[in-house]
Amino acid sequence: MEVLKFGLSYWKKYLPAAIIIQLISFIAIICDLLIPMISEMFIDYIIRSNEPDNSNIFSFMLSGKYGKVHTIELFFSLSGLLLILLSIRLILIYIKNVNNQKLGLGLETDLRMATFQKLIDLDSMTISDYNTGELLTTINSDTIMFKEMFCRIIPNIIDSIAVMIISITLLAQISPLLLIIPILLAPGFATALMRFRKLARKNYQAIRGCNSKMNLTVQENIEAVRLVRSFTNEKIEEEKFDISNEELKNSYINQIKLSSKFEVVFSAIKQTAYIGSIAVSAVLVIHGDIMVGFLVTCTSYVLKIMDHISQINNSLFQMQQQLISGQKMRDFMYKPSKIENGTKPIADDNRTDISIQNISLEIDDAAILKNISLEIPSGKKVGIVGGTGSGKSVLLESLVRIYDITGGSIKLNGRDISEYELSALRERFAYVFQDVFLFSNTIDSNIAYSEPDIERDQIISAAKHAQAHGFIKGLPDSYDTIVGERGLGISGGQKQRISIARALLKDAPILVLDDSTSALDVRTERKLLADIQKNYPDKTILISAHRLSSVVSCDEILYMQDGMILERGTFDELMSANGKFARVYRVQEAQNKEIIDYNAI
Repeated sequence: MEVLKFGLSYWKKYLPAAIIIQLISFIAIICDLLIPMISEMFIDYIIRSNEPDNSNIFSFMLSGKYGKVHTIELFFSLSGLLLILLSIRLILIYIKNVNNQKLGLGLETDLRMATFQKLIDLDSMTISDYNTGELLTTINSDTIMFKEMFCRIIPNIIDSIAVMIISITLLAQISPLLLIIPILLAPGFATALMRFRKLARKNYQAIRGCNSKMNLTVQENIEAVRLVRSFTNEKIEEEKFDISNEELKNSYINQIKLSSKFEVVFSAIKQTAYIGSIAVSAVLVIHGDIMVGFLVTCTSYVLKIMDHISQINNSLFQMQQQLISGQKMRDFMYKPSKIENGTKPIADDNRTDISIQNISLEIDDAAILKNISLEIPSGKKVGIVGGTGSGKSVLLESLVRIYDITGGSIKLNGRDISEYELSALRERFAYVFQDVFLFSNTIDSNIAYSEPDIERDQIISAAKHAQAHGFIKGLPDSYDTIVGERGLGISGGQKQRISIARALLKDAPILVLDDSTSALDVRTERKLLADIQKNYPDKTILISAHRLSSVVSCDEILYMQDGMILERGTFDELMSANGKFARVYRVQEAQNKEIIDYNAI
């Protein structure tokens, strides 16, 4: 029921239109159920010449006005009535189907937008609980599957129930004895149906899991295509894909076997009902309780009852898959974020005084940051260096609450950052991640990501400061060059410079460069950093780097190790202290000199 309530919360805005469509469907059903009554009149009053009576809803056709019994005039009159009912039914079914699908597409769009918005709102740690295949299945396949339940399956079940109620009522009016067979077969049918639903739900859970695994396998191979080729591991990836593909095939085969087995059971019950109804009707005809034409009418209604019981069964069968999709969507939509949004706005000025007081951070019981304190007034340039796993990136990401600290406090302009609205807090930072991502679009659009309608001159200016303008002008379509998914087609250093240009164009008061110049040569890096500091003197700049030369000109340098600040000070102070920073710096400079000398040969 919780899944249905979840779906109804999105379907309710379409409910008035859905009710109107359902009423149209009821009219079509009535037209369809009246047709056997006309068939009865063809047999009893056209083929045979029985005396007119009032046992049929269309007995008024026997008044003589539309033709006498056993005449061609009555035949054409009944044929005309039959064509009218068939035409009305077909037109109404067309209207119903088209509008139901329109409503379904509206619901599908709403669900996809809601799940995508949830994906955007969730923090990185919560998203990491899902694999990519699972997320793709939830946002795309599950939305399609779940909307089918509201625009097709539930209306079909309601239609079937209406058909059964009307058919049973009409049968009872002809003769209550005609209900004996359906009543006797109902318990066996219900038992088979309950067992079928339980097994079908289990099978569909397996199918969905296999679909998610398949999506993940394909997605990983798309992203890692160059890695796979460089290791010549195509055969291994083909084998992985074959395993996923085979599991998916087998899950569907299991469902087909289940459907086939129960189809035999349901068909047997249906045929029993058909033969039994003919037998009961024949006995009633022999005893003179009903006319011959009613034998055809009665068997038609009994078959409709059994057909629609089967349709309900098929609908419930499909609903198991849709309920699983709905449950997955509901679980995802109600997934609480590990980063709670604040409520306070930030004053509309460029003041960005950051105070970090004795902070610590634990992830999965592992201490990532330990007792870190730092004051960063507006405009200060801070360099953070250290080896892999020292905590540099996590410290910077904590400032924009990608991670929430577990101890201490981080304040911006005197207020704890957890009190600010996330969007307002992150708007103050222009972040360049070490894992560069470029969208499948033009270089122009990638740089102008924060302001898509900005003038080209400003884009070029940001690119020049990022030392990217030179190589961009050399590309076939310059700024209109499409770089491809994840920046395919350009080098790592070029990607980094485009991403730095993107951050500069955002023009936030705090610029964060998280190891974002690692792919640049030393000369280009020095020129880029010098240009940024010269042209953006008022910005607070936080630079994380493995290469210590990247932070030489910073106002303060932190050397981190194992989540702690091991050394701190200006470049001159750290070199004079002759500690870890100084030793690593001298080694790196010697290596850089060798590279430069080698390139000069």
